[in-house]
Amino acid sequence: MTTALQGKLHRRSDFHSRILAGQRELVVYLPPGYDENPRERYPVMYFHDSQNVFEAETAYVHGQYWQIPETTDYLIAEGLVQPLILVGIPHGGDRRIDEFTPSRNPQNHYGGQAALYGQMLVDEILPFIEHQYRVLPGAKNRGMAGSSLGGLVTIFLGIRYPEVFGKLAVMSPSVWWDYRMILRKIVSVTHKQRPKLWLDVGLREGSNPRSVLRDVRLLKDVLERKGWKDGANLSYREDPEGGHDERAWAARAPAMLQFLFPPLLPPRLLSPRLLAPKV
Repeated sequence: MTTALQGKLHRRSDFHSRILAGQRELVVYLPPGYDENPRERYPVMYFHDSQNVFEAETAYVHGQYWQIPETTDYLIAEGLVQPLILVGIPHGGDRRIDEFTPSRNPQNHYGGQAALYGQMLVDEILPFIEHQYRVLPGAKNRGMAGSSLGGLVTIFLGIRYPEVFGKLAVMSPSVWWDYRMILRKIVSVTHKQRPKLWLDVGLREGSNPRSVLRDVRLLKDVLERKGWKDGANLSYREDPEGGHDERAWAARAPAMLQFLFPPLLPPRLLSPRLLAPKV
């Protein structure tokens, strides 16, 4: 494996949200060469649940994280993706379920603040990042990614703000929430924008993998009925060994990034089965 130049992680403790009151430490990955090329601008990808994405020490299960910085370093070095900026948004701790769900749970009456979370992302975090860093403008250069409830909020906000986010990574989404309300949301979409979308699921997820698989297949079917086309603006993957955990999402992250941010120049190496680097 090629020894990759390393990007840099910036921890931004100076971001404060008025919409969802409180301070959150954003994590920003800058690609190799960012400081050396001051005129270069980059596409950007926003990740929910940054605690589980960027660093082993902050992960919910200590040591198990998406390995996103290491993976992106390697993909950039091999010419498999565009150099890009990555932004991690930490979840709100006890408020995570509320912030990542589009509706209130009819059984226990919690959840339903995803619209506010999206407002924070679009009206506060994006301007903050685009003022501080050299990012390319426009939806085609702006992505969003999440897994589980993070996958649910990704697709919810993706169809809510198609003029803002042109690339979505929806990994093991919690389609089950509120009797699969996300399917009804997508069916009701009237705008014509169709963000480029990665959708995946593991075949060993949860206590009832068949139910999880059925739900994600239903999501894929609804997306295709609304105009997404597998192999074009949709890439759908079923991972035979995938559980509902950071290891599975780390293993699928390289292919996801290659699909959403392909290189502008022909890569030196094309490996659709590329795995995340060992760390």
